[in-house]
Amino acid sequence: MDELLGKIDKQRLPKHIAIIMDGNGRWAEEKGEDRLFGHFHGVESVRNIVEGSAELGIQYLTLYAFSTENWDRPQNEVDGLMALLVDTIRKEVPILNKNNIKLHVIGDMKMLPEFAYNELMEALEMTSHNTGLNLIMALSYSSRWELMNAVKLIGFDVQAGKLNPETIDQNTIQRYLTTSNFPDPELMIRTSGEYRISNFLLYQLAYAELYFTNTRWPDFRKENLYEAILDFQNRERRFGKTGKQVQSGTPQLS
Repeated sequence: MDELLGKIDKQRLPKHIAIIMDGNGRWAEEKGEDRLFGHFHGVESVRNIVEGSAELGIQYLTLYAFSTENWDRPQNEVDGLMALLVDTIRKEVPILNKNNIKLHVIGDMKMLPEFAYNELMEALEMTSHNTGLNLIMALSYSSRWELMNAVKLIGFDVQAGKLNPETIDQNTIQRYLTTSNFPDPELMIRTSGEYRISNFLLYQLAYAELYFTNTRWPDFRKENLYEAILDFQNRERRFGKTGKQVQSGTPQLS
């Protein structure tokens, strides 16, 4: 692990890493356990990766914890996940404060049970003064929900005369997204061998580097994070330009 860490260029770290934490249920089933067993062990991976990101100096880390589609899972799994969420928040807030980590949440919070919502709001308030890593939890989140919500809000402001539709541009859309206070992710990691984005930050991932690993989330640790960052640092990020333009600093042709 130290060898991997030593290879990372600290001057070229991605500012924002987003992770789809996939494979908890399959990991548990492979061990003959129920799916909640996997989610329980996935919490340790969250703790390890948050710690590793903070140690490296990553500024923003978004974790896809629960999608709007996950509400359709068996009720016992949903109930167990909500209870695990509340229990984890209670235990982790002191650790977040100790490590100067600020918690944020994106998603449709109105769908959360009241006890989970209240616990979450309290955690946001208790970590609001921290100035280190910004830990963004995507809870009851989906990108299509987010885009639909942004369009509604824009429509309301146009209707109220607060916004001229002719002035709407990409910056306008960005302001109405739930991620308006964060830079777009530069690196997106998905665990467990699935090669899809699953309704996660579709607008924000437009130019992100995508990294897929077969490792199940409960087995994902700092060394796996380091491998993903090294892979990121070995790529040429062109943003629509040619490789020659990037290397020479030539502006992109319109």
